[in-house]
Amino acid sequence: MPSKYLNHYPPNIKEQVSKLIKNDKLGSHIISKYPSVHNHTNDKALYNYAMDFKNTHMRNSPPLSKVVYDSSINVISNALGVHTYISRVQGGKLKTKNEIRVASIFKHMPEPFLRMIVVHELSHFKVKEHDKAFYNLCTHIEPSYHQLEFDTRLYLTHMELNGKLWI
Repeated sequence: MPSKYLNHYPPNIKEQVSKLIKNDKLGSHIISKYPSVHNHTNDKALYNYAMDFKNTHMRNSPPLSKVVYDSSINVISNALGVHTYISRVQGGKLKTKNEIRVASIFKHMPEPFLRMIVVHELSHFKVKEHDKAFYNLCTHIEPSYHQLEFDTRLYLTHMELNGKLWI
């Protein structure tokens, strides 16, 4: 039976994933679609990567103060990434900082998985809830957002059962 990452998918999808797992083919399926990892492996490269998306798709949104890999994000029990808004009063003015923190395991994953996380977290700066407007924005920025999210969930399922594919 597929893991918690696939709970909300329909039974026929879960059955297909179960067959891949049973036949020990989930890992090879993922690698056939995503054979290599990205090279955005430090915080500066990640920041530049996220800023490219922001500047292309969300020019009018507030600037990003920080985009970093965060080893304290536990993907198995928490989230894949986190977005925060930090408000501070400086000299009588309210200043807001927007930050994105991406789970460190995304340092060594295919670029489409990283793109899905960055698009997801950037979208939260415009739409707070996971509602129709949120997912419309995600798919506006990345048309294959839903497929990438599913494939990321497949990989997390594989990781939970068998460990990492890319190191």
